[in-house]
Amino acid sequence: MKNNKAQWIVGAIALLVLPLILQSFGNAWVRIADLALLYVMLALGLNIVVGFAGLLDLGYVAFYAVGAYMLGLMASPHLAETFEGFKAMFPNGLHTSIWLVIPLGALLAAVAGLILGFPVLKLRGDYLAIVTLGFGEIIRIFMLNLDQPVNITNGPKGLGQIDSIKIFGFDFAKPLEIGSYTVSSVTLYYYLFLVLVVASVVICYRLQDSRIGRAWMAIREDEIAAKAMGINTRNLKLMAFGMGATFGGVSGAMFAGFQGFVSPESFSLMESIMIVAMVVLGGLGHIPGVILGAVLLSALPEVLRYVAGPLQQMTDGRLDASILRQLLIAVAMIVVMLLRPRGLWPAPEHGKSAIQKD
Repeated sequence: MKNNKAQWIVGAIALLVLPLILQSFGNAWVRIADLALLYVMLALGLNIVVGFAGLLDLGYVAFYAVGAYMLGLMASPHLAETFEGFKAMFPNGLHTSIWLVIPLGALLAAVAGLILGFPVLKLRGDYLAIVTLGFGEIIRIFMLNLDQPVNITNGPKGLGQIDSIKIFGFDFAKPLEIGSYTVSSVTLYYYLFLVLVVASVVICYRLQDSRIGRAWMAIREDEIAAKAMGINTRNLKLMAFGMGATFGGVSGAMFAGFQGFVSPESFSLMESIMIVAMVVLGGLGHIPGVILGAVLLSALPEVLRYVAGPLQQMTDGRLDASILRQLLIAVAMIVVMLLRPRGLWPAPEHGKSAIQKD
């Protein structure tokens, strides 16, 4: 117990000190850490649907988009510039508080999750994957085309001038001066995202150990047996879609406040596939493994930028650096799945007999 407590303390100190160390190498590295934390939240949410309940969802990025556009519309001048009636009510635009953003983002995404869940309750496997993939693409296409005849999303141009996140008047977009030391805005966002990730992890562990979590896992293992045991599979599947979507909605809202700009290109099919890959690569249904997979797959493409450039120079520019970077990522994922088919950090296998000693 003492060793575990010491490990937790060391890990907490490392997470708190990490952005300050990265900041000395440039804000770009801290920004990578910020985005990694957002992807951890997304992967934890998808893990509820895929890892706990066993429902393959390839359109999870739709909930990410719902949260991002929700904040984009509520914290930018777009609505005031587009609608005269709205401008008359809010001449300076609608500047939404974070205390409303987080629950509203979670609620809207949960509603979107239920809308997705109702039509697919009886689908499994490949059919479920295809329908959820289509749902994700429908949301992206809506965001791309809802600029005519009424300009709601500003189409492919996206929404800009989005307010930064503010808590009790403290603006995370402004550097913090502590004596002669300056804490950059990306570092401040890191701490905000870290708090949300810790809250997400606590919620996931509570869900996993709850009666609902055990029912989800029973559905994942054998839905027919779970139904025979009296588990309401219909309601629990809907709950999994809704609960998982809330994480995506909050992550999207934080992403919009962090970036200050959102556009449909940020919510492509590749994003959904990458989030699924994070869950599978880390360890399906295992929270520490999912976190590890999210951190690696979100940070690896950025880190490989520094590897692909020199390799491109070695080939006298014959290979495109971006294509080479994607190739390296694909090779790394294939190698990991061949060597560790259950993921980098899989869930412990229960119910197996102990190894008998001779």
